[in-house]
Amino acid sequence: MPLVDPRNRIIDYLRVSVTDRCNLSCAYCKPRSGMRLLSHGDVLRYEEIHRLVTVAATLGISHVRITGGEPLVRRDLLPFLASLRPVPGITDISITTNGLLLEEMAEGLRDAGICRLNISLDSLKPARFAGITGSDEWGRVWRGIEKAETCGFAPIKINMVPVRGVNDDEIVDFARLTLDRQFHVRFIELMPIGAHDRWDTDSCVSSEEARRAIEEVLGPLEPASDATGAGPARNFRLAGGRGVIGFISPITKHFCESCRRLRLTADGRIRPCLLSDTEIDVKSPMRGGCGDEELVRLLQLALQVKPERHYLAEAPGACFERTMSKIGG
Repeated sequence: MPLVDPRNRIIDYLRVSVTDRCNLSCAYCKPRSGMRLLSHGDVLRYEEIHRLVTVAATLGISHVRITGGEPLVRRDLLPFLASLRPVPGITDISITTNGLLLEEMAEGLRDAGICRLNISLDSLKPARFAGITGSDEWGRVWRGIEKAETCGFAPIKINMVPVRGVNDDEIVDFARLTLDRQFHVRFIELMPIGAHDRWDTDSCVSSEEARRAIEEVLGPLEPASDATGAGPARNFRLAGGRGVIGFISPITKHFCESCRRLRLTADGRIRPCLLSDTEIDVKSPMRGGCGDEELVRLLQLALQVKPERHYLAEAPGACFERTMSKIGG
C-alpha cells in the first residue's frame, strides 16, 4: 500500500539529512546566536538510515534526497550512498550540496549511483559569495560544477535564493546560464531559518518579481517540463535556451496541497512538514530494538499529523523552533 495522508496526498519522497555540520556559514541558513552541533552519538548511524529507507520503500517511498548540513562532509558517505542503490523500490537517489567538495567527489558520487545534483549557489561574484558564505572558495565551487558536467550528471540544478539588497541584482545573470548550458537554475523564495531568527517578508524576493526581472532583459519565458524530479518548481525556458529556469514559491504560492515529502533529520526524527515542529522520533525505537512493524507504524503516524499547509504568508511572525540547518531543508 502506498503512503497516503488524510488529504489523499501520495508521499513518495524522503529527504534524509545525514549531518547537521557544514563547511560554510551562509547568512540565511545558520542562526546568529551560537548553534550547538549534534554529538556523534546523537546522529543516526548509516545502518539506521539504511534500515529506515528500506522500510519506507516497502510503503511506497521511491525518491531519496540526501541533505545536510553539507552531506559531503560526513565520512564514508560514498559507500553509504552505494548501499542505497539496490534497495527494492528506490528508483531515484539525489543529493543537495554546496559544491565545495564536489570537484574531488563528483566521480565517486557518480560511481555510487547518484545521477542528479542540486547545488546551492547564491552569487556568481566571488567577493559577494565570500560575504554570504564566509568562504572565499567561489572558484572551487564553480570547478566542482564543471567537474559534475564532465562526469555526466544530468540535470545539474543550481539553487539560488535571491535576497533583497543582497544578491537580487544577479537574478538575470543566473538566468543567462541556461542559454548555452543544460543547467536547471531554480530561484527559491527566502524562507525562515527557524528559531525566530533573521527573516522578514521585506527580504523575500517573490518568484513573480524574479520572473519579471528575467523577462524584462531576456524576453518571455516559455513553459517547460521537468520529468526528472519530484520537486515543486514551476519550470520555464528562454527561447533557444538549453537549460531550464524554475521558480519555487514556498511563501507566495505554497505548494502544500501537492507536497509529496517526509523528512528524516540527522538526529533521527521524521518531520512531516519543513515548517512545522511536529516530529516523530524513530531513533529511540530503533536503538531500543523495535521491529520493522513499529517503524511502519511511526511512518504512518507521520502521515496522520502532516499538516494541511503552512501559514507563513498569513502569520509572518510565526516560526518553527528548529533551525533550517538542523532540519535538512
